[in-house]
Amino acid sequence: MSIAGIKKKNRDSQSSTRSPQKSVEKIIGAYSRFVPQEIIRLMGKDDINSVFLGDHIEKTMTILFSDIRDFTSLSEEMSPRQNFTFINAYMACMNPVIAQNGGIIDKYIGDAIMALFPAGADDALRCATRMLRQLQSFNKKIKQAGYPSVKIGLGLNTGLVMLGIIGGEHFMETTVISDAVNLASRVESLTKDYKTSLLVSEHTYYSLKHPSLYHIRFVDRVKVKGKMQCQSVYEVFDADPKKLREAKRKTKILFEEALAHYHFKNVDRAMELLSECLRQAPDDTVAQVYRDRCAKFRTTGNHESSGEFDLAISWSQSMAVDHAVIDDQHRTLFKRARRFVDAVHNSRDYAQLDPVMEFLDEYINVHFDTEERLMAEKNYPFLQMQIDQHRRFSRYFEELKKEIRAKFDANRAYVLFRVQVLIIDWLINHTSKLDRHFGKFLRQTNNRPL
Repeated sequence: MSIAGIKKKNRDSQSSTRSPQKSVEKIIGAYSRFVPQEIIRLMGKDDINSVFLGDHIEKTMTILFSDIRDFTSLSEEMSPRQNFTFINAYMACMNPVIAQNGGIIDKYIGDAIMALFPAGADDALRCATRMLRQLQSFNKKIKQAGYPSVKIGLGLNTGLVMLGIIGGEHFMETTVISDAVNLASRVESLTKDYKTSLLVSEHTYYSLKHPSLYHIRFVDRVKVKGKMQCQSVYEVFDADPKKLREAKRKTKILFEEALAHYHFKNVDRAMELLSECLRQAPDDTVAQVYRDRCAKFRTTGNHESSGEFDLAISWSQSMAVDHAVIDDQHRTLFKRARRFVDAVHNSRDYAQLDPVMEFLDEYINVHFDTEERLMAEKNYPFLQMQIDQHRRFSRYFEELKKEIRAKFDANRAYVLFRVQVLIIDWLINHTSKLDRHFGKFLRQTNNRPL
């Protein structure tokens, strides 16, 4: 056999030995189109071959839900082929935006997208605003193809999730299981009620590292199905047309003052403030929604806020961490917070309020330090998340104190509103969620067999 023949035989032999490997790589590549490789990596696995039923990991994530508005009506005018072409064109437009901003698409639900952001809330919010801007380009393209333009709603929530593999022997899939996922979906559905494009939960709002980079305003406290505590939701309007965005920015304080009066059922004053908001921002749909609520309250007495501002704050056994020191500090913290709320509500001058406020401030810092030291001693895996939450609350509390000093005498309703949204809602939700998760960790650690 010639040298050339030998070389050819060797090449054929090498090709033959490589082909099974290539086939495996091809199969894994095909699987990655259905199971994102990023999810596999988050679970600490190298590839799909090392994933087994029941594998899971607990992690803090921000969940994004998006949905095309009135797509059912739109799809009824299309053939099945047109429906699939339209949806695929929309997904192809949005998928790169999600990937470029650190998101992982978990699933498609008809025309809806559910995406996960493991690195933080800022990634998710940046993605959501860019999706809305990308929608403008998409609408231009589909108009040229003879389709009507569409609107989308986006909802974000941040919390602990369980990411893992569920199913059975013959069919399994990756999924996230968490109360945080359900809340993200419900926040997205609220965009229809307020006729706006992007809402975030208070958990996402308080998880932002750089909230000042965005235009954000409070929208409502809502009773969410399956939740005992009211949830605050916020509108992010960075993707609004420039004129509307600037008008909302200029009327932000005015708008939130109007909402404070509405929630305390002073609808006449609320209507005055909302009318001024709409004079400056006629296309402000959320202000329009509240104006209509005020009008309905005047005629029917029906107050449409699902989360009333009752200013109640008290510790309950349902918030217990089952650690004597932490639970005792929580009880004390809630007592001091209640005194603070009462002082804001009843004091006639700021001088009476200041000592109570500073006293609360000092105790919050003592409590946070105690929690963080204990978490460090116990090697709590979510210590950094707690530290971040504590630091952000302290920052927001400093801002609140400045607002109180500036507005205490001039606008008591707005001050009470801000106290409710920050102090009461944050403390109750943080204690009943994140701190109780630490309590669960302690119980599991203490009961761990030697």
